[in-house]
Amino acid sequence: MAVLRFPDTNKKLEDEQEIRAALGALGIEYERWSLDRVPPDGSADDVLSAYAAEIEEMKRRGGYVTADVIDVTPETPGLETMLKKFDKEHTHSEDEVRFIVAGRGIFFLALDERVASVEVGPGDMLRVPRGTKHWFTLCEDRRIRAIRWFQDTTGWTPHYTDSGVEKNYQSLCFGPSYLGQRVAGGISV
Repeated sequence: MAVLRFPDTNKKLEDEQEIRAALGALGIEYERWSLDRVPPDGSADDVLSAYAAEIEEMKRRGGYVTADVIDVTPETPGLETMLKKFDKEHTHSEDEVRFIVAGRGIFFLALDERVASVEVGPGDMLRVPRGTKHWFTLCEDRRIRAIRWFQDTTGWTPHYTDSGVEKNYQSLCFGPSYLGQRVAGGISV
């Protein structure tokens, strides 16, 4: 279950309906999907088959043309390089849509002088619209498995803002939820 935080005000939401409403007001789509159709370690084809109806519905709703499964583990070759590509504030020229099958990560969303952080885990579906300033990192287990949708796979390149805002936020995941804290002078506040 997702945890939504507004680190600058220490506001934290853990209720599904409250998270959906708060993110919806910011233009971010959030849903919870059942995980009982396929084991977390099932093949990518099994995952795509188990969620075929949702994949097709999401394609219809968002104009996506393809979907795949990404599987990142601590053993993924080039993991640190991959993570550095997305841990700086950026936008995309298409939506970023993820349904988390296993593992956890944090999306930081920079929204009109305000930052929200959303820890996503198994069963969470998040759609970050094109042009939304954000960055992403994995939690401490360095694991995430997700279905991804694309309108055009070449459009998913990060466009960095070079704002440096991400340096003011520290990503910390603990147990079933995390603490996304604002950092001042390198000290968590």
